[in-house]
Amino acid sequence: MSSSPARSHPDDDRAAVVDEAIRSRRSVRAFLPTPVPREDVEAILSVASRAPSGTNIQPWKVTVLSGESLSRLSEKILAAHDDPDSTTVHVEEYPYYPKNWASPYIERRRKVGWDLYGLLGLGKDDKAGMHAQHGRNYAFFDAPVGLMFTIDRVLELGSWLDYGMFLEAVMVAARGRGLDTCPQAAFNRFHRIIGEHIGMPATESFVCGMSLGHADPTRIENSLVTERVAVTDFARFMA
Repeated sequence: MSSSPARSHPDDDRAAVVDEAIRSRRSVRAFLPTPVPREDVEAILSVASRAPSGTNIQPWKVTVLSGESLSRLSEKILAAHDDPDSTTVHVEEYPYYPKNWASPYIERRRKVGWDLYGLLGLGKDDKAGMHAQHGRNYAFFDAPVGLMFTIDRVLELGSWLDYGMFLEAVMVAARGRGLDTCPQAAFNRFHRIIGEHIGMPATESFVCGMSLGHADPTRIENSLVTERVAVTDFARFMA
């Protein structure tokens, strides 16, 4: 008598689906022009809104850009990006990266940068090529949807921590629908241009931007797989 194959526990199936959504998340740097229906974006944001926040204050505010509104913002920022005085005229409102880098963070930063530039054939002296590649951020890597995230200035650091969980939830919910994202701190320098474009009130701060769409599987930059250290390198188990 033959026996039926053992079936996995429903909880195992659920874990596999969630794990795959998290593990397959990556920063995509080239998208297809395939439109993303508004109902899909709304569903992603609805799911992500279940992210935890201290005393349920839900600090996130999102402006969704597509079509002409996306193109116009891209043109404005790219013009500023190409301005030789850009680095002095446009500065971040808050420091995203440390002013003084230390090991092992600087090595990790350099590796992902040179891994990407290596795939694109950009050498260390190709300043023009690097500038153009960085500018791809401001074209939203050709994604059909751009998300601009803002937060009320009255809120404190804890709400920014909550915001990080919301951003991760957005990216994982997108993966669950076969979509990809790229969270982009590169937009932060141009917060004044973005604020004016989206009508952000003075009572809000710009957090970051994000591209959303379908990854272009033919583009070599999307073959980049970043490394992660082992759990034993960052976690201690105490009994």
